[in-house]
Formats: sequence, structure tokens, C-alpha cells
Amino acid sequence: MEFKKLQKQIEQNIDKVNTTLKLNTPEENSILAHTVKLNEEVGELCNDILAILKLQRKAKLKRFERKNMHEEFADVLIALMQLAALAQVDIEDAVVEKLKKIEKRFQEEKNL
Repeated sequence: MEFKKLQKQIEQNIDKVNTTLKLNTPEENSILAHTVKLNEEVGELCNDILAILKLQRKAKLKRFERKNMHEEFADVLIALMQLAALAQVDIEDAVVEKLKKIEKRFQEEKNL
């Protein structure tokens, strides 16, 4: 299939994807913006991890500085904590509860 023809076919289906966001409040808009920001920061961290593993393009490997990876971890954590605050999630409680579930699952699997 020609690329132009494929593009036209895809464009005809744009309306089938629910992209109409009904953001009613500034808080909802902020949550969406911070969710996108978190994904951006995770992507940057992934790029650094690819560089450490030497799976990145040569041009990116030349620019890579390991100390920047530390900043990317911090950026991910900051963005995550900001999003949790906006979503009214107590991140400390969430992590403690999740660790309990993981430990329980680990113990159950160990006993199988």
C-alpha cells in the first residue's frame, strides 16, 4: 500500500479514536499536564539507560554523561510525586502498601 493512501485511510479514522478530553477543571488539566511530563521524564531516563548499555545511536553516546542519569532519576521521582499530590495520593502509604503486597506474593510463590 502506498504511504499516502495509508495516511488518508488513517486520517479517515481519526474520529473513531476518543481524543475529545472533557477536562472540566484546572485541576484535571494540571493532572493531564503532569502525566505527560512524567512520561517525558521516564523517556529521558530510558535514553540514558540505553546509553549505559551502549544501545543508543553513536551520536547520542558521544553526548551522554553518566551524571545526567542521576538527574533523570530525580526528575522522574519529582514528576511522580507532583502527580501523586495533584491526584491526592499519599505516595508514602501507596508504596508501603504495595511493598506489603509484593512481599506477600513473593512468600506465596516461594511456598509453592
